[in-house]
Amino acid sequence: MFRFFLLAVLLLVHGEVRAETSAEKAGFPPRLIIYNAKGPANACGPGCDRWIAVEGQVDEGAAARVGRFLRDVKDSKRPIYFDSPGGSVRPSYVIARLLRSRKAVARIGRTIATGCAGGTQVDAACLTLKTAGGEVEAELTTRNAMCNSACGYLFLGATTREVAPDAVVAVHKSRLTLLARGPFSAQQIAEFKQRSMARADRERAAFVVSMGIARELDDLIKTVKFESLHVLTRTELYRFGIDTRPLPETAWTLEATSRPYIRKVAAAKQGDGASFRTMEWRLFCENKDRARLMFVRESDQAAGGLKTMMLTAGPDKSVAFGRYPARVGKYEVWSDTVAPDAMQAMLAASSLHMGEGTPDAEGKTKLATFDIDTLGLGTSWTRLLTSCPANTPRPAAASSNLNAPPAIPAISAAPATPAK
Repeated sequence: MFRFFLLAVLLLVHGEVRAETSAEKAGFPPRLIIYNAKGPANACGPGCDRWIAVEGQVDEGAAARVGRFLRDVKDSKRPIYFDSPGGSVRPSYVIARLLRSRKAVARIGRTIATGCAGGTQVDAACLTLKTAGGEVEAELTTRNAMCNSACGYLFLGATTREVAPDAVVAVHKSRLTLLARGPFSAQQIAEFKQRSMARADRERAAFVVSMGIARELDDLIKTVKFESLHVLTRTELYRFGIDTRPLPETAWTLEATSRPYIRKVAAAKQGDGASFRTMEWRLFCENKDRARLMFVRESDQAAGGLKTMMLTAGPDKSVAFGRYPARVGKYEVWSDTVAPDAMQAMLAASSLHMGEGTPDAEGKTKLATFDIDTLGLGTSWTRLLTSCPANTPRPAAASSNLNAPPAIPAISAAPATPAK
């Protein structure tokens, strides 16, 4: 119809990355890269030390590269970890369908190549290492990992989708970028944009439903401006059918702060509804022979009465937190020391048992329990011990402070904003 052409490209980019800001400054490769990674034992789950890393902006050529790569990976059960601020929408749809045909297992996580020590993970040398075609020695973390905008669409293609409590999936509306050449009037361009966006909205709605996701997700996306981002809550992830695990949890990981500690975060589904309660464990070493465990969770304002919290590793080794948690804002915090024999039992166990006792009207205690895994605990504890002080005698005058807990933390799950 026209002698000239209109090129319309739907783009989704990370909400904090503007057109004038380079992808490298945001900590991402300028185009999507995919490579095989190998880490320590159980790095990507029990018995798993190899995974596929996908990171960077989704560009127009991404689908072809991902397709070629996956054809050469015979192990279809190998998990795929995404860390991306977004990019082009249509390649994301194509990649999603590739993942669906593969029955892929997809998770959100940052792959940190150990050979890039001292670099930025996106400098030229590191990108060369990652894209050379070999297996990259790496570590894996879910903390602050993201799959935003267009990345969320390709993530939906996996048949198994797992979003850790400290990772982010964020959504917003599309932006239509036009390159117009020719004597088009402002009205012609406006009408073309309107038709293009309407078609894109229909394609997105059909895609979401075809992936088995609730139409509510598409309804939500339409309400979020392109200049903003909406981080999907744990309740939304569950209700929309993106991640339907009742107790998603992170591995135990070492936090190298001024006072190092080991951290684990989980989100527990409450009752028969879709609401979740976030909780965190922090394990400190007070000396070579004694540890301290803190348990932090969001308060249940509706629940009354005193509660007793207990963590058990086996039938006889337990940490009893007592009946009087500290309350700070919307959090309640328990803290107790861990004796050497209890610590050894925790390290030897494949899972730990959390128990919550609540007295009823008749004075009896109603006990609710759930299990958490110990993935990463042994490795993290070994690393933490290197920074522990020696077990030296302390003056009697200072004995009243021996059991003083560290500063009460807020639960450090997903960041308030998905910005790096």
